[in-house]
Amino acid sequence: MPLGKDYAGQQCSLARALEIVGERWTLLILRDAFFGVRRFGDFAAHLNIPRAVLSDRLSSLTEAGVLARADGGHGHPEYVLTSKGLPLWPAIRTLLTWGDEHYSDRGPRRVFRHEPDDGLVSPAGICDACGQDVLVSDLLVAPGPGLVSPPATDPVSQALQTPHRLLEPLNTAIRLRSPREFIDRTNEGG
Repeated sequence: MPLGKDYAGQQCSLARALEIVGERWTLLILRDAFFGVRRFGDFAAHLNIPRAVLSDRLSSLTEAGVLARADGGHGHPEYVLTSKGLPLWPAIRTLLTWGDEHYSDRGPRRVFRHEPDDGLVSPAGICDACGQDVLVSDLLVAPGPGLVSPPATDPVSQALQTPHRLLEPLNTAIRLRSPREFIDRTNEGG
């Protein structure tokens, strides 16, 4: 018997929040949206999620006002975080940090830097260079020391091999010919 989507009888803000973001795949979709993924096909390829499930989760997040559909300028809709979705960043970041601390022996898989001064941003969101609390729109995501496996062949994983400003559309047109090319480019500093 499938589980329901609500927590009937629970008079709790956490229960209400879990009704929106607590289903399987939803937090990964939100993580990718913060990383700049916007197109249905890119979400599907990066997450390897069944298309029907992805469609359901995107619809639910859109109905809840966490994501909005926008014209992608290429004939297909894109999904962008709304003013209701943006405040979820600290929760996503905390879960990423928790996962790195408990399940990544070599350190964080992704690091976050303050775009204006390139300072490393702590899990609490503070820039080590300027001491400011960094807005999500001023964060760069880059591969960290814990990202040791060869890059996947999907365009999102390939695009995330270079620093990228959060919330900006991810350029999934970047294609490496092979994982070896990434390793060679990394060793050359380019």
